[in-house]
Amino acid sequence: MSRMLFVNTTATDIPATRSFFSGLGFSFNDDFCDDTTLCLVVNDQSFVMIMTPEKFQGFISGGITDTSKEREVLIAISAESKDAVDTLVDTALATGGSTWQETQDHGWMYGRSFRDLDGHAWEVSWMDLSQFEG
Repeated sequence: MSRMLFVNTTATDIPATRSFFSGLGFSFNDDFCDDTTLCLVVNDQSFVMIMTPEKFQGFISGGITDTSKEREVLIAISAESKDAVDTLVDTALATGGSTWQETQDHGWMYGRSFRDLDGHAWEVSWMDLSQFEG
């Protein structure tokens, strides 16, 4: 059975967040977007639902993580090559994102990361499993 994945998180400025992720090459399913919510498409089965804190609070109990101090999740996505990792992260940093973690280069796996406009951590990695020496 194939399952869909919906990661749910927050953004304080929906238009700025849409612009940021559009600049990284992501698209949105506008059927599920409005002034309080974005539906960022990762692929045809995976989405990131980005909501204002007020809207997000309606889906949870308890508080919302202060991303300047703690991580509530690490969102990891793949890239087609090391160059694609660098391009995506460099673009994120140039358009308002901030650095997070050092570059990881294990030969068969290469990754970099950034924090988005609201401090959520995103890891971008490339893997060549044929070189993996598990």
